[in-house]
Amino acid sequence: MASLPPALPRMMQAVTITEPGGPEKLAWSDVTCPEPAHGEVLIKIAAAGVNRGDLMQRIGLYPPPPGASPIMGLEASGTIAAIGPGVTLWKVGDPVCALMAGGGYAQYCTVHESHVLPVPQGISLVDAAALPEALMTVWTNVFERGRLVSGETFLIHGGTSGIGTAAIQMASAFGSRVIATAGSAEKCAACLKLGASAAINYRDKDFVAEVQRLTDGRGVDVILDMVGGDYVQRNMACAAQDGRIVNIAFMSGFKLELNLLPLMLKRLTLTGSTLRGRTVEEKAALTRAVREKLWPLLETGRIRQPVDSIFPMSQAAKAHDLMEKSSHIGKILLTPG
Repeated sequence: MASLPPALPRMMQAVTITEPGGPEKLAWSDVTCPEPAHGEVLIKIAAAGVNRGDLMQRIGLYPPPPGASPIMGLEASGTIAAIGPGVTLWKVGDPVCALMAGGGYAQYCTVHESHVLPVPQGISLVDAAALPEALMTVWTNVFERGRLVSGETFLIHGGTSGIGTAAIQMASAFGSRVIATAGSAEKCAACLKLGASAAINYRDKDFVAEVQRLTDGRGVDVILDMVGGDYVQRNMACAAQDGRIVNIAFMSGFKLELNLLPLMLKRLTLTGSTLRGRTVEEKAALTRAVREKLWPLLETGRIRQPVDSIFPMSQAAKAHDLMEKSSHIGKILLTPG
């Protein structure tokens, strides 16, 4: 393994989980600073994104893959502080953001060089932490697995989540009509401002009936869902002939009884995926695709990932509490301190 330059600390601070449980189980602790292995870079972190996967890890239901850091944090931004043997894509001092399998809730983190992206022009170093997980999740699930193309209609549940805000803008930018669901009038207004053609307050209206009304009974071509539970059956009712339904989480439960007849009659595709456990090569290919397809849209301002709140990492419990309440619009970030 590479040796750390003398200017870098042997110890650092990171958010640790004292034991599985609620946000109060998080602590800002002294830990050993990681060293970059072959093909890895060490990032001095400016900010880290908070994701639902972090909350699942905190309660003991989403352990890191073998070999990954036990520290939470699936995305971060910062500057390259050191490079490991064999690194050719980056140099010390480069401002970057990155997708990682863990380690972002800390002052320093290692990541494979092929999973790193430059900070887009016009976006601050801190705000860049809001980009990797959401944009990569939407790209691989909506455009690769869901095969959404221009002219099709797209339904996104949780339109004001980090994933939702990215999905609305990306689908709109590539020529699709977007329908979003959200839990308040304020959130529905935010979805419309981001580019959705319609927003449904699921607390006031049956989104299945509304989707049918908005599409004149045809249904939607692609659905991105992180709710699960009874939404799985209802999504099949919303889908058009040959529709594609992609699940990326099951906040309302992953065990349920289903009537699969619509799956056959409509020739539907029901699929899902995760990012964290993918191979280095798979994540590298996704990183390249996102840089090619989405970075130009970021740099021209066509896509702007909204940031709801920024907390110091020593107050990570407050950030987790905010996400659990689902009262935010856009991303929640943490900064070291």
